[in-house]
Order: sequence, then structure tokens, then C-alpha cells
Amino acid sequence: MEIFTKQLTSMDIQRGLVIPRCSLERLQSFHGTKELPTIFESAAGNRLVGPVTIHCSTRAGDLVFKTGWYALARDAGLRSGDTVTFYQEINGEARFKFKLRNVGSS
Repeated sequence: MEIFTKQLTSMDIQRGLVIPRCSLERLQSFHGTKELPTIFESAAGNRLVGPVTIHCSTRAGDLVFKTGWYALARDAGLRSGDTVTFYQEINGEARFKFKLRNVGSS
């Protein structure tokens, strides 16, 4: 189930991924610090990095992916303008998944 899609800004990469407010209803159980086992794939479905645990916390009233997100963003080579889609997907390795579409790809 898709939770949100977001085009990344440099602030998302440097200071933590701020969750779009329109998605907060689907993420009510995330308030406070939560550990989210997550996999990361390209738009073609290729695994970019192994399962990681992302911590979700609140900052100034916003939900933000912080610890774990920084390493994931670095290892996947994320840039401002890339688009990520976050899904809830329960499988043997993780409960959540990001799919990446790089700037300039279709």
C-alpha cells in the first residue's frame, strides 16, 4: 500500500525526510520515535541497499525520517529532485519499502 510520494529537496537529504502532511493520517501510529525496517529499490525493482532501520520522530510538529535515512540517502546516491515513494509492504525482510526515481529518469 502506497503511503506517500515525494520529490526530495536538499533539506530532506541533509536534515531528514519530512513526511508530506497529506500522508499523516496513514501514519498516525508513527508518532514518537519508531523503528521502521525498510528496503530501498530503484524504479525498476533492483535492490539498492540492504534492509535498514529508519527512525521516525517528530520535529516542530512534522514527522521526520532521521537516523537510518541519512545513510540510506548517502548509499543510494539521492539528490535533490529525485522522487521517492514509501510503501507499507510486509515481507520476510522488512515492513516498509522505498522506491526511487532519479531526476531525469522516466
